[in-house]
Amino acid sequence: MDFWLASLTLVGLVTALIFTRVSATVLFLIAALFCLVTGLVSIDTFWSKTTNEGLVTLILLILCAVALERLPWLGMLSRVIDSPRLSLAVAKIVAIAVPMSALLNNTAVVASLANVLRRSEYHASSRLLLPLSYAAILGGTLTLIGTSTNLIVSSFLEDRRGSGLEFGDFFAVSAPVVLLLGCLLVLLARRLPTRENFDAIEAEYTLEAEVDADGALVGKTVEAAGLRSLETLYLAEILRDDRTIKPVSPREALLSGDRLVFTGDVSDVARLDHVQGLSTFAKREGLMQSDLTEVLVAPGSILDGRSAKSLGFRARFNAAIVAVQRDGKHVEGRLGELPLRAGDLLVLATGDDFATRKNLSRNFILLSNSLDVRLMDSTSGFLATAALLAIIVMAAWGAMPLSLGLLLLLTGFWATDVVSVDDLRRRFPFDIWILVSSALVVADAMIESQLVEGLVGSVMPFLSNSTPFTALAILFVLTLILTELVTNNAAAAIMFPIGYALAEASGMAVMPFVLAVAFAASGSFLTPYGYATNLIVQNIAGYTRGDYLRFGAPITLTYTIGVLAMLYTLYFAAK
Repeated sequence: MDFWLASLTLVGLVTALIFTRVSATVLFLIAALFCLVTGLVSIDTFWSKTTNEGLVTLILLILCAVALERLPWLGMLSRVIDSPRLSLAVAKIVAIAVPMSALLNNTAVVASLANVLRRSEYHASSRLLLPLSYAAILGGTLTLIGTSTNLIVSSFLEDRRGSGLEFGDFFAVSAPVVLLLGCLLVLLARRLPTRENFDAIEAEYTLEAEVDADGALVGKTVEAAGLRSLETLYLAEILRDDRTIKPVSPREALLSGDRLVFTGDVSDVARLDHVQGLSTFAKREGLMQSDLTEVLVAPGSILDGRSAKSLGFRARFNAAIVAVQRDGKHVEGRLGELPLRAGDLLVLATGDDFATRKNLSRNFILLSNSLDVRLMDSTSGFLATAALLAIIVMAAWGAMPLSLGLLLLLTGFWATDVVSVDDLRRRFPFDIWILVSSALVVADAMIESQLVEGLVGSVMPFLSNSTPFTALAILFVLTLILTELVTNNAAAAIMFPIGYALAEASGMAVMPFVLAVAFAASGSFLTPYGYATNLIVQNIAGYTRGDYLRFGAPITLTYTIGVLAMLYTLYFAAK
């Protein structure tokens, strides 16, 4: 019975991850609770997973990143990136993003550099930002702390055998691969589309205005109201009650309460407010100002999957959504009722205290220079960098557990007022904590129910005439595919127990199989959804999904061949 319950859990989880937009955190929690209620795991096992040392290390690292994101070096380095030669500019991006992402949160690295590169003097941002994202992903594969995926896999390994991964386990495999792919990024950058920088792009924003009750436009046709002659704005559709009218005929009569959806240049939104009888939400709320603020919906934001109306957006942020941009396409429907997604670009009209709201950094990546997070001064930045490097060196040499070093570093940041308790409370990664601990519960249920053993046993006859390396290569490719479908952390959580069991069944050491899962789960180059950095650059540079496929295909192929070749050389060639 346990076997079939565990099978139902796994199939339902994978299906929901692929075919629904429910967050991986929620789905893994539901699966873990199902395992608990059905008796697949005990209550003691359920709670013990929440204090896994690898998971605690990951949480401490994320909290330390709150301070490390304020280091001044990244902003200083970003000023020397731009170059008239595209190949040199991309080479500088790789040279800066790779080592920074190996030590810092790669999402923060991309967010900081993207804000500079989108205003490049010499090149369209569409030729710079995807190489930036890929370079940050590659940099994260160099160290244990470079990406959350590595630490999640390490926490799974620690849960199974009592000790996790070490710093050198990643570097020995990925360093040659990262060097090769860094050169390939430079060579392939010219294949990316040359699009105008984002500030000049038109017809990609969706704006909304409402016909005032008893206003001057009620009863007039679209043409008579002058709505066909707005130079930079195009009337795409009319939302009337539960109907959507499109295309909009010039002879369509306007009614009280009609929502008019425009596409065009968001900087010209004030033109709508000058039309008598028509007003935007920002104008009605008294928020329309001369300066608008651009933000990206951050991965893990409370906004992901929810509408502005359901969240009470105005009260929560003292801001109103003026426009939305997603995938370079017109977004249909009422903006206030539109479920937002991570990576959406929002243009906001903001109230006076918007910049001081304490929930901004958790929900948005701010693209306006006036709202940048405060940076450390040079002395504090030097001391923080030295302390971080010292902890990494001691952890790599085994002189101090990484979790202890990060706890001491975080305490130092708090004691010196680099971060406050409020900062830590706002940025505590509840989603990561719930996801990983729930995934550990599900993995335990899969193993104890003999489901993993059954799955591996069913495929071993097909691999009986093959080498263990063939099994590893199949594991790598399957994890790579799953990463593009369900995101990196979810793919690692699902494939780790299978990889571990496959290693044991093959009679091989588990290390190469564990590393194969970690590297494959980080290798998201084909879609914008598998990795947070890809989402960040998508809407800033106006990339389409086809751009990721065309540019990412040779990167993915080279990454796969390179990682598998290094794993073979280090773990199989001498056997």
